[in-house]
Amino acid sequence: MGVDVCWDPAATQPPARQAAFRSMTAVTAGDKAAWLALFAGDAVVEDPVGPSMFDEEGKGHHGQDGISAFWDKTIANVERFQFTIRDSHAAGDEVANVGTITTYLPGGYRVDTDGVFVYRVREDGLIVSMRAFWETERAMATARQES
Repeated sequence: MGVDVCWDPAATQPPARQAAFRSMTAVTAGDKAAWLALFAGDAVVEDPVGPSMFDEEGKGHHGQDGISAFWDKTIANVERFQFTIRDSHAAGDEVANVGTITTYLPGGYRVDTDGVFVYRVREDGLIVSMRAFWETERAMATARQES
């Protein structure tokens, strides 16, 4: 049984972990503007890494316009998010979070996406790269309708 990782806001945390936490907080709140403000102008989001239904070429979503379009295509269509981070490994300007993102979709559906979520920040704390390693088929196999 895993233990959820909790970040103590009073404790000093590495910048990448802080950025990851702010990202999850903005997504959970449905605050697109706050989420976009976390990214550098030349940032790249790969969620998931490689070709997918969200990124057919597997090259990622680049810059504010690309990341904004990613939000509109994916995050905006979810009614509620729950992030469960079981472990977090910070090193240098990056952090790799291991956990599950539970999405609650229209029609009462729920999907659990297990993965490793890697954030890299620059010196000012803005995210330059967010790479999510998860398997579409594995996540879709968890889809179920909540009663």
